[in-house]
Amino acid sequence: MTATLPTSAAMPASTDATEAAPLTVAFDSDQEPTVELLGGKCASLVTMTSAGMPVPPGFAITTASYDAFLDGSGLRAEITACLEGLDPEDIAAVDDCSARIRAQIESRPVPQGVSDALRTAYTELQSRFESEVPVAVRSSATAEDLPAASFAGQQDTYLWLTGYDAVRHHVRACWASLYTSRAILYRLKNNIPEDDLSMAVAVQKMVNARVAGVAMTMDPGTGDRSKIAIDASWGVGEMVVSGLVTPDHIVLDKVVLSVVREVIGDKHAELVPDAAGGALVEREVEVERRTTRCLTDTELEAVAVMAKRAEKHYRCPQDVEWALDADLPPGEDLLLLQARPETVHSSKPTAASAGPASSPTGSAGFQMPGMAAMTSGLRAR
Repeated sequence: MTATLPTSAAMPASTDATEAAPLTVAFDSDQEPTVELLGGKCASLVTMTSAGMPVPPGFAITTASYDAFLDGSGLRAEITACLEGLDPEDIAAVDDCSARIRAQIESRPVPQGVSDALRTAYTELQSRFESEVPVAVRSSATAEDLPAASFAGQQDTYLWLTGYDAVRHHVRACWASLYTSRAILYRLKNNIPEDDLSMAVAVQKMVNARVAGVAMTMDPGTGDRSKIAIDASWGVGEMVVSGLVTPDHIVLDKVVLSVVREVIGDKHAELVPDAAGGALVEREVEVERRTTRCLTDTELEAVAVMAKRAEKHYRCPQDVEWALDADLPPGEDLLLLQARPETVHSSKPTAASAGPASSPTGSAGFQMPGMAAMTSGLRAR
């Protein structure tokens, strides 16, 4: 059963108090996937699951949980006071404000109802598997993944977490990442109001990725919407999205799915699970695999088709994060991890004509806040 709080405890007072806002939402529930409740990332995951896309199972800790925490702890007023009159040119003041807010978010008591809802949702997720599986914990702010703004990489993601205590700790860290100096400065400089800002958090089964990467349903170098650009590398995809490896870069015709051009990247390293240590480790890729394209023709076409499905559903160009799960049989191993609107070219009314070849990882669609933050879960992202 999904735990709820009265909406009046988590939403503005003008909201009908007879309604209830769920504290957690399973990706495969029939909950309406609104950004206000789920944030950009979780709303997309719920939407894609409902559309029949191959999304790994998981759940969202909703903005109602975050709002209940802020209101119950008295932090909302303190955050407002700290941010009031902040000068974006005074970096030291921004850093000080950020540090104080984040320390308070990570130390104040969480309402018992929120803690109980998180534990119940986590237990229900793990009950789907024969033994406990590692999960990813990803931030999902209400002001992210929007067509008119690029918030990619501003909030935290933590990978390969095992156990409820680790998840509970990193949910707090995701909440706190809403107030990194970078995030505060971006909102100040772009006149993005804090009033309705909130944070959901995705908890999702971790994929044992054999190959992973991103697909953009246009050429990121030219804006040509008749193309699909795919970046792929060995192992977990965060090394691709963080720009720490040079992946294979393949551009396909969007209609017939033929390869227009390709560049085989060096792919010198990969993130792989270390079963003994219960973490992800970086491993050097042997020379033979570095010089080999990591996707077969069949896999390449499958990634392109999935990206086209996401674009058709959302009716705008998409960045799609995907992975091939080593634990699943061929033909059933392609999973969608995230889909978000492309923000650079998609507002233009026409596709760009053919131009210079786009470079590998030419899209900044899935930036991360840095490997230190990403792999903190591996130490415990």
